[in-house]
Amino acid sequence: MSYECSECSYRTSKWLGFCPQCKQHGSLRNGTLSSAKRTLDPLAATGIAAAVDDESRRGRVGIGEVDHVLGGGLVAGSAVLLGGEPGVGKSTLLLQLAAAPGLREGGTVLVVTGEESVGQVGLRARRIGAAGPNVAVAASRMADVVVESVRSGDHSLVVVDSIQTMVTDDVDGAAGGVTQVRECTARLIAAARAGATPVILVGHVTKDGGLAGPKVIEHMVDVVLHLDSSDFQGLRFLRCLKNRFGSTDRVGIFEMTERGLVEVPDPIGCLVAGWDGRAEGTVLFPSVQGRRPLLVEVQALVTPSKAPQPRRSFKGLESARVHQILAVLEKHANLSFSDQEVYVSLAGGIKVAEPASDLPVALALASSRLGRPIAGVAAWGEVGLTGELRSVGRAAAREEEVKRLGVDIVVSPESNGATLLSALAHVGLFKPNNRMELVPS
Repeated sequence: MSYECSECSYRTSKWLGFCPQCKQHGSLRNGTLSSAKRTLDPLAATGIAAAVDDESRRGRVGIGEVDHVLGGGLVAGSAVLLGGEPGVGKSTLLLQLAAAPGLREGGTVLVVTGEESVGQVGLRARRIGAAGPNVAVAASRMADVVVESVRSGDHSLVVVDSIQTMVTDDVDGAAGGVTQVRECTARLIAAARAGATPVILVGHVTKDGGLAGPKVIEHMVDVVLHLDSSDFQGLRFLRCLKNRFGSTDRVGIFEMTERGLVEVPDPIGCLVAGWDGRAEGTVLFPSVQGRRPLLVEVQALVTPSKAPQPRRSFKGLESARVHQILAVLEKHANLSFSDQEVYVSLAGGIKVAEPASDLPVALALASSRLGRPIAGVAAWGEVGLTGELRSVGRAAAREEEVKRLGVDIVVSPESNGATLLSALAHVGLFKPNNRMELVPS
């Protein structure tokens, strides 16, 4: 005799009032493990050179940014998981995807909604111009019904919004539970393989930003996408976290409008439109989002404070890295911030975690602290604790993007020496002599 948890499939020989693994109360069910031996067919193996799936062909959907992130389009029979915060635009993007020109030629796209009514989906589709004749909408939470539609091969794409609402009668547990989500995902993926019909599953996210449900569903699907947003510019970033058919170093950029998501193939105008290179405490930073260089403006404000603990405020950057840069500037450049309030921000609400932002942040802080503008400068590079500069990846792509904007002064580890002091001297904040004296304001 054994007992199995209906939520996480944990097994035990003793009955308990709760599952020791997932802590769910009353989830243990009575079950007997079968000891009967089954007759197994011999394992069929194929030579790797001949193991080419003829149905693994890419089909472009017709939305350039989506095709770019997917590596060229959707693969027949593939399973894609799309996650993102509530209200970020997941359902809107998928409706536009369903009505895209590439899928319009391949047959009907089925959108299955488990969270809204057909009328609600239709209202949004008409608002964003996605109410095309090739898009069909159905409201259902029964995974087995959706599986049959996928397996039939009558649709060029099936969208399930969302996987947490799907249930099957063959397993216990409520919708959104570990067992239900895992089983429904497995059945939809198997149906996609059988019917060579790509399936896109929408996944909820937790309060920490990760995909809700068992981690195993991210291993089961072929592609994992995440849609996130900037705080103020209305931009949406479609990132690829996993892709069995291509690279994950790709990011698609959209702008949220009343008519839905609009592609932004060149976001420079949105992010640095108001950049004034003559102001103090401002430096351009060519960050890399995936494979794409993205120019953002680093702004720093340093002002005297009479408070015992001056204020520190950092937006879009890791606070630990900025504190580290402040310590390096005080130690190696003799710039004191102990009696100064320090504010550092990335314009446009962009968030950057790469260490290449160290050097532009250091230059912006020094410029504001000394009250000296460094006109028209773009910079990148990692700053070490000993004041050295370290090279970062994709330097050539960063430089090409900066030159495309017309910025002539570039400060980087590759072109301006191996120390932070040499970089400060290059922009005129230090005198390039043996003592590296501060340039008076």
